Amino acid sequence: MCGIVGIVGRGPVNQSLYDALTLLQHRGQDAAGIVTSDGNRLSLRKDNGLVSDVFHTRHMLRLFGRMGIGHVRYPTAGSSASAEAQPFYVNMPYGITLAHNGNLTNAEQLKGEVFRDDLRHVNTESDSEILLNVFAHELWSQGKHKLTEQELFAAVRGVHERCRGAYAVVAMITGYGILAFRDPNGIRPLVYGMRENDGGKEYIVASESVAVQALGFRIIADVQPGEAVFITSDGTVYQQQCAKNPQLVPCIFEHVYFARPDSIIDGISVYQARMRMGEMLAQKIKRNFTNEHIDVVIPIPDTSRTAALELAHALDLDYREGFVKNRYIGRTFIMPGQKQRKKSVRQKLNAIDSEFKGKNVLLVDDSIVRGTTSQQIIQMAREAGAHRVFFASAAPPVVYPNVYGIDMPSVDELIGHNRDEAQIAEAIGADRLVYQDLADLIESCRVGNPKIQQFDASCFDGKYVTGDITPEYLKRIQSQRNDFSKEIQSQSENEVMDLHNNR
Repeated sequence: MCGIVGIVGRGPVNQSLYDALTLLQHRGQDAAGIVTSDGNRLSLRKDNGLVSDVFHTRHMLRLFGRMGIGHVRYPTAGSSASAEAQPFYVNMPYGITLAHNGNLTNAEQLKGEVFRDDLRHVNTESDSEILLNVFAHELWSQGKHKLTEQELFAAVRGVHERCRGAYAVVAMITGYGILAFRDPNGIRPLVYGMRENDGGKEYIVASESVAVQALGFRIIADVQPGEAVFITSDGTVYQQQCAKNPQLVPCIFEHVYFARPDSIIDGISVYQARMRMGEMLAQKIKRNFTNEHIDVVIPIPDTSRTAALELAHALDLDYREGFVKNRYIGRTFIMPGQKQRKKSVRQKLNAIDSEFKGKNVLLVDDSIVRGTTSQQIIQMAREAGAHRVFFASAAPPVVYPNVYGIDMPSVDELIGHNRDEAQIAEAIGADRLVYQDLADLIESCRVGNPKIQQFDASCFDGKYVTGDITPEYLKRIQSQRNDFSKEIQSQSENEVMDLHNNR
């Protein structure tokens, strides 16, 4: 999962891009990058780390220009080396920079095509660089010396024909403008907006509406599945549907975990969807916990708070903040290795003993993936004096890998794989465990936009909307995503850094 932004302004956009990336920081903490265009001159800064670590005053002063794009990254498969920080750049045709959120499911095939047929070199293991080269080749194939929006839309049609998977994209064509497009299923979110400034109009494209509204832009619309929106450097907007059979099948995990609660994605308020998740889960607890006494509901901060508060209200139970979060520790779900995740949970959360001592507590989390965090939090609750510890998940069991841009591990590392609720409860140390039903989760989101007929819920039901996911593909990504592979990769990268630093 990543965050992307593009801005066409009437004055310098470096500060607005920086501010937008800080608002999207929750979508990726591995690397950050900004590229700006001042006429035909590009300025680029990207590196590993948080936005505040990557960009200092000296870097911001060098990011000249009235349009630019930015990216925050967290790795799915592949390296976390700074060479894979985005945006990526190719000089032909026109000079194109690109930032991408999602994951191409046919990246290996495309990489061969790009080298063999398009005669292009891909320098990293990032599928985003592959996507850039596919787009660049499709644009070059138009054979035009002077670019128009029609050539851009034709290139996007070529991308849709060749690429599979999930992709929300912002691309800057040097001297021309910014192009945004979304895969034909609209799996990853993308929204654009406008604001008045200096007697004219400025435009923004971003992964989430929070980055649009917080910077004073008015939301125009979501980029539709398969649609391309081109904003010229002088602020003219063109848009066109570029896919043959587009359908909106957005990722439901955005509402469960990734998106900020103050965002609106495809017409659905994330906050209200999470409230409904809590209400639905409360009804299931009423049915199934008839013989259990619960004293207090405690959320596991931060993403479960909304659901937990509504759940407590529906059950007429006390709601308490029992854990204090250190906000300077990254999201454990995103961290690359099991040892690092285990170490960070205790650093990230601290229990308030008085909220647990002698009580039967119901802990509420947004989801359970590996179970590592859940297990340690339950242990912390017991150490704080809890009498009994019940655990509720606002999402169903995660039993399949996500292949569309979320780093859900190999099935062997998913605690929900091949276990029932009682076995999972035992594994994480809970006295009782309750999961949200998938139908209730879908309804919680769909109420916000009844026009959506289907969500990508593949990590829960194993149904992959792109129709190209085979057992062989899942086996291959399993070898890339398991913790052992990541640990070996991390060691290799550290060795390379040591060699570099000791030269």
